[in-house]
Amino acid sequence: MKKYLLGILFVATVTYNLFAQSPGRKNLGFGIILGEPTGVTVKYWTDFDNAFVFGLGSSYFGSPRLDADYLWHFNAFNSDMANLYAGPGLALGFGEGHGFWDKTFRANSGTALGIRGVFGVDVLPRRTPLEIFGEIGVLVGLTPDFGSGIDGAIGIRFYPSLN
Repeated sequence: MKKYLLGILFVATVTYNLFAQSPGRKNLGFGIILGEPTGVTVKYWTDFDNAFVFGLGSSYFGSPRLDADYLWHFNAFNSDMANLYAGPGLALGFGEGHGFWDKTFRANSGTALGIRGVFGVDVLPRRTPLEIFGEIGVLVGLTPDFGSGIDGAIGIRFYPSLN
């Protein structure tokens, strides 16, 4: 467990340092996600409506599990605080999975590869460096066996000042 936490801290630190020199507004946030998967999350905004999201955590799909998603944000609520988002992604699971949702697909050993579709809502409260989000999605495992599962999680990200 100690090695797992040190690995999460290392990945978060390296990711932060890679993007910390980015010009412009606060475009890099990191935080925690609870549900499927449970772990840490990093979001890098490429512009006002698009972002890459990376995750490292534990899941029914594998522990550890790596995620990478590309998200499109759209203003369905006509609000400057709340947005809907959707996008495709990839999941890579290692070893036996651990989770509390449906265990339809498990990577019992080795490496598992899957594709996922994510839909969610995020709230960026005014005058705070925080983002609160909730999402749901479908994960389709491609290897080593074909299967599917449901991802659902809530989380929070912090956007430090990069100036």
